[in-house]
Amino acid sequence: MTDAEKFFRRAESILDRLEQFIPPVEVCDLDNGIAWRWRKTNQVGRLQIIDRFNPISLDDLHHVDHQKQELIRNTSQFLNGLPANNALLWGPRGTGKSSLVKALLNAYAKDGLRMIEVERQDLIDLPDIVEQLNGNNGKFVVFCDDLSFDEQDSTYRALKVVLDGSVLSTPDNLIIYATSNRRHLVPERLSDNLDARPVDGEIHQSEAVEEKISLSERFGLWLSFQPFNQENYLNIVNHWLTELGVADTNDGEIRRAALQWAMLHGSRSGRSAYQFAKDWAGRSGLGKI
Repeated sequence: MTDAEKFFRRAESILDRLEQFIPPVEVCDLDNGIAWRWRKTNQVGRLQIIDRFNPISLDDLHHVDHQKQELIRNTSQFLNGLPANNALLWGPRGTGKSSLVKALLNAYAKDGLRMIEVERQDLIDLPDIVEQLNGNNGKFVVFCDDLSFDEQDSTYRALKVVLDGSVLSTPDNLIIYATSNRRHLVPERLSDNLDARPVDGEIHQSEAVEEKISLSERFGLWLSFQPFNQENYLNIVNHWLTELGVADTNDGEIRRAALQWAMLHGSRSGRSAYQFAKDWAGRSGLGKI
């Protein structure tokens, strides 16, 4: 046996051992599902089908009519093969941002809408996700919930390239919807302006500020959500109580309890209203009220 033959035989033996530690690449069947999540195991990503969905509908979302209409319009353009924008839904917690995206999937799945949920740190894998969608006729929304970045997190630079600025073109059957509590996604501090300087009467902010703002600007559609006032909050409470089978939703005791619930939880949000309604309906069922 020559030295070359010994080398190749040894190399084959090493490769056989290494293959035992490398998980096989899973090819996801995108024709038998409507939603998937991107999961990584040992640095290998795959699409995992989601078979249990949040049943929320567009009719369950109150006092966000403008945001609802705008995102429905943008999604309809996308489904009909017309130009549409990536969307950033931002505002306080519990105001219906994530629920609106989920309700869209429930409403338009019959029209071919599909969704892939991707966590923030995995957005850099978007080219791999696109590769798995190659040749598929479905219309896919890449959904990233609660998108935000720490000051030392450089992942947002990778997302900037994915959204706009890469030589690789995003296919027409894919769009990105993201939610965030921050408009500009990255914390801004007064210290960012310390090196601002006057030039011809204008103030040019530091490059740090420009870099942080430029990420959110890559979303073509911005939808802002506002906190609910007291009456809107109570209206949402009544809606969920009715959905949960509570008969007399205008009872004064319910109103007082709902306001106390909001005060204790520090939020008159849709999420807080839904949680109160579940608590009240549950206690009513047990006869504890």
